[in-house]
Amino acid sequence: MTSATVDRNDTAFLGHPKGLGYLAFTEAWERFSYYGMQSLLVLYMSKTLLFAPHVEQIVGYEAFHGFIQAVYRPGPSPQAVASAIFGLYTSLVYLTPILGGLLADRVLGRTRTITLGALLMASGHFLMAFDATFLLALLCLVLGTGCFKGNIAGQVGALYGEKDLRRADAFQIFYLGINAGVIAAPLVAGTLGEKVGWHWGFGAAGVGMLISLAIYLLARRHLPPDPPLRRTAGAPRPRLGPSEWRTVAVLVLLLPVLTSAVLINQQIFNAYLVWADRGVDLSLGGERLPTTWLITLDSSVSVTFLFAMVVFWRLWAKRFPEPDEMGKLTIGAFVAVSGAACLAVGAITAEAAGTQVSLWWCVAFHVLNSIAFANMMPVSLALYARAAPAAIGGTIIGVYYLHLVAGNQIVGILGTWLERMPASQFWLIHTGIAAGAAVLLLLVGRVFAAWLSPEAVGARTNGAGA
Repeated sequence: MTSATVDRNDTAFLGHPKGLGYLAFTEAWERFSYYGMQSLLVLYMSKTLLFAPHVEQIVGYEAFHGFIQAVYRPGPSPQAVASAIFGLYTSLVYLTPILGGLLADRVLGRTRTITLGALLMASGHFLMAFDATFLLALLCLVLGTGCFKGNIAGQVGALYGEKDLRRADAFQIFYLGINAGVIAAPLVAGTLGEKVGWHWGFGAAGVGMLISLAIYLLARRHLPPDPPLRRTAGAPRPRLGPSEWRTVAVLVLLLPVLTSAVLINQQIFNAYLVWADRGVDLSLGGERLPTTWLITLDSSVSVTFLFAMVVFWRLWAKRFPEPDEMGKLTIGAFVAVSGAACLAVGAITAEAAGTQVSLWWCVAFHVLNSIAFANMMPVSLALYARAAPAAIGGTIIGVYYLHLVAGNQIVGILGTWLERMPASQFWLIHTGIAAGAAVLLLLVGRVFAAWLSPEAVGARTNGAGA
């Protein structure tokens, strides 16, 4: 596949190149397919797939189940096994983009790798329609996402020259496409899966992925050519100074704290959905809402507060000093504690009254969790991108995503506890973990802030730490 040289003066799409519009819509449909499937996955496994006769038809399940039991020890409960599978699947989704990047850089190039990823993902969604191919479907989705996820973001950046200030705005538009897909996925795929049939929901996700691929292939004439493949062996390895190694060490040590802080957010697609399906009064206006609509609620509120926090901090900075990244991370971590506490208090109240949990406790959780998300996820990524030594900047971004790999693994393990204890205790555990992370950021983060400050990084860049 080839493409003409991109016109750097192209402003046809909202003041940006046409290619950005195509890539934004490509990503919107890819996220629609991914989150459409993920919003159904745990519910499907815990309510249908892991019960006879369905589970007996899954090819390779006996060996896979033995592996799950050996690693996670979830016990015989289908919900606990479903949680463990979810944790393994979602953690691998954040790990395989490293392999996808290597494949694109050294073997296939970005275009072929993205196309391969889209085809694998579409195949995975359609294979979910058959019990026998469930594990093969998950493998296709893991490998496909790895090929697709990081490489398409690289093509967004390649639309702009080095000094083109539109690049930052371009990624905001790109992320709007992501959130549009996340919002729509539960409304369409989730509703079909819960109300019509699981396989209708998975099929809708597969169709969405094919639409994404079609849009991407149409975009090729508006995108820059792929960079030359990097196959040179024996290239000199970058050398870091003492202050740069200290920075790397601090960034690595922060990963367990970030992992603990985001657990409650990552649990939304796992045990939270199972708990809400069973224990929350989802009635509104006399009708029971599909459980997966909670994902749409979360995504909609998240988009709102991502914009709201940008505006808030701009207005705050006009009268008061704006917190640095570590300060915002600490604020976000404490807000995440209050969100988790809403679920715990809601469960305690319902258990005392012998009723289901009020939907409004979930609404409060999503509002507070979204405020926390806005001050943590993009801010932490910006911190790692800014503070990383230039020679290994890409590697450090890959290392950053390891906190989501670990987080999803822990989410899977914690989810196996849902049926072993009262829901109030389950959410109190999450609240306690989040509180511990917030306190660590408050106490230790001040030291890290000094080491990672723009002044320290600037001095290092100018040779002070070499």
